[in-house]
Amino acid sequence: MNSQLYIPILLILPFFLLTSCDTDDDHIDDDHTHHHDECCATGSDCCNTNNNNVVAPETYVFERNGESTVSYGGQTCRLQMAKDIYDALNSSNNEFSADQVLTMFNDGIGFAYAYDCGKNVGGKTAASPSASSTVKPLFDQMITEYFEVVEPNFTNNASIGIPGQITTSGGNTYQVNGQGLEIDQAFIKGLIGAMCVDQMTNNYLTSTKLDGDGTTNETANLGTGEYTDMEHYWDEGYGYLYGYNDTHLGGSSDNATGVAVGSGVLLNKYLKKINESNEPGIADIIYDAFKLGRAAIVAGNYTLRDEQAQIITSNVHKLIAYKAVDYLRGGATTIAAGSPMEDTFHGLSEGYGFVLSLQFTNYFSNSEVNSMLDQLMEGDGFWDITADELNSMADQIESVAGL
Repeated sequence: MNSQLYIPILLILPFFLLTSCDTDDDHIDDDHTHHHDECCATGSDCCNTNNNNVVAPETYVFERNGESTVSYGGQTCRLQMAKDIYDALNSSNNEFSADQVLTMFNDGIGFAYAYDCGKNVGGKTAASPSASSTVKPLFDQMITEYFEVVEPNFTNNASIGIPGQITTSGGNTYQVNGQGLEIDQAFIKGLIGAMCVDQMTNNYLTSTKLDGDGTTNETANLGTGEYTDMEHYWDEGYGYLYGYNDTHLGGSSDNATGVAVGSGVLLNKYLKKINESNEPGIADIIYDAFKLGRAAIVAGNYTLRDEQAQIITSNVHKLIAYKAVDYLRGGATTIAAGSPMEDTFHGLSEGYGFVLSLQFTNYFSNSEVNSMLDQLMEGDGFWDITADELNSMADQIESVAGL
């Protein structure tokens, strides 16, 4: 299980009322370490929330001497790389090979755009201290299976045990493996948990990571725009939810100041969906906690910081559970209505990815998730799964997550 215990570390420090109100970069320079910030000057209209004498800005904007201290360029690069890998998993006509896409995934090179951020997606997939080492190879295997098994049969008709193309009763076409699994959907939805959620809630927002070597978040010697490790780690966690930039790293991301823009193909996309349907207001809760937690770091209030990290974690984990349940129940409803099994494959493939992602939440362990994935794929996979099986699994997830 990937539950994280946030142990408050109360350092009684003078309260700094700070001038704050944002940018990007993923590198921690030598002069960007172990120091601290000043945010939201008294009376500034960028500040609107007071909690334990810590004031949060209206948007996620923090500056030192007029220049942004917010830095998550590496996350922006990885989110765009993930989108391009997902697009490659939709390709046909031998546009890519398995080796090419594995190189994109694991080495961060070979993209159509000149990414030079020195990052990759594979290295941050199931890479937190609590993630199982068995997960990353599953993503490599999905890439290999798509290009070596599914793509060569791109336009052939799929059937039980035979990969190829299916056509739904609504006229949509999808490419699946012999068990009816759409690889691109399983891959990208699984990456939401294995990269975005895992890195955010099981790594960057944990007190273990934020406190680093145990030194305080001193700011006395910081220059204009400089930031501390602690500030940077919090920003990197933020970047996995809000950092997508569809202008290929050349401009500002709307997600930086939007509560739930829905950009990209990863977590922010589904934050918007859940905020509009399952739980209105959850996007504000998460965004406000990110702002207040960052302001708490600036003020040296690490108890408040950890409280906000816990709020973010519990609500982000709910996003995964909501979507797993939605897709499983959607498939069950379609089957119960007597529709062709092929009509369930696209949604169930997305559900498969969200079930895979559940192991990166506080709800289920790696072994428990593997049991659910095995159940989805046993026998002929989606070709013979039943509505009762899907509803039973959805019931289990709802119960454990308390939805």
